Amino acid sequence: MIEISDNAQTHFRKLIEREALPGLGVRLAAIHPGTARADVRLEFAEPGELQGDEWAIDCEGFTLWLDADSVKFLDGAQIDYTTQATGGQLQIRAPKIKGETPDASASLVERVRWLVEFEINPQLAQHSGHVSVVEVTAEGVVVLRFGGGCHGCGLADVTLKQGIEKTLMEKVPGVTAVRDVTDHDTGTAPYVPRDAA
Repeated sequence: MIEISDNAQTHFRKLIEREALPGLGVRLAAIHPGTARADVRLEFAEPGELQGDEWAIDCEGFTLWLDADSVKFLDGAQIDYTTQATGGQLQIRAPKIKGETPDASASLVERVRWLVEFEINPQLAQHSGHVSVVEVTAEGVVVLRFGGGCHGCGLADVTLKQGIEKTLMEKVPGVTAVRDVTDHDTGTAPYVPRDAA
């Protein structure tokens, strides 16, 4: 399930011995799993701090506790510790932490949300913008709300039609149109002011 190298185990043992607390272990959890912002949190954990549903991975001299809700996202993770000239570095690789691309059998909503989260929003973030999915209708119309630098941007219509709608219709079968329900007059920090577009 999770591979912890001998070097990483040695590193954790040294840290735990330094703390000198009975039963101290290490807890690993996925933060914002299944999203583009997914990350891991690794921290010391005393037995009294555990929820009781964690998965226990027994290592030599300590236990690695895995948050139950994180199990599917951390399956196949690798933890290693490497020594370099400037010091040591702990590396955690979790290939499933951002989730897996929904296949063709997934619902239209799941496939739209995935593409917005992992392809469209990272591009819009370059201009401090993002979109959120408000609704996907039974007719395949995706209703979006712009935020950040896209809220009130003079190029929002161009972004919607030539970027987002084109991408969604090409990559998500079943999408028939994309609509914007943003009140762009209320945008406070547009990437391109409407009067400059």
